[in-house]
Amino acid sequence: MKNIIFSVAVLLSFLFFLASTSEAVVPCGTVDVKAAACVGYATGKEPKPSPACCSGLQQLAGTVKTVDDKKNICRCLKNGVKAFVGVQDKFLSQIPAVCNIKVGFPVSLNTNCETPLNSNGIDAELGGRSAHLGMMWEVVD
Repeated sequence: MKNIIFSVAVLLSFLFFLASTSEAVVPCGTVDVKAAACVGYATGKEPKPSPACCSGLQQLAGTVKTVDDKKNICRCLKNGVKAFVGVQDKFLSQIPAVCNIKVGFPVSLNTNCETPLNSNGIDAELGGRSAHLGMMWEVVD
């Protein structure tokens, strides 16, 4: 009887784990829509990020719950930016600060979205020396 109860408990724990790790990530279409208003600034055509740009990115920041969420949004942004000619790192890297969003990693066209992280959000292989996804995204008040 003890073995059956133990087995059921283990099975339920495993099922709970699977359910909690299989939550849907933010679709790239949503990321593209939220970030689209930032293109003017990222290409140097606008003097500062628009309110729509900052609002969209703040909304994205609010959806981040896991490292997988961060990696997915990063991949979506990197793929989406390829569609726009003239995006410059010098503008792109300033967007989080101007929009009061703490992303915890350097924003760049060369950001590595796939770098493994340890539990502190630090690049586990390179000790934090490469561009990677760090701590949770958050809006800074």
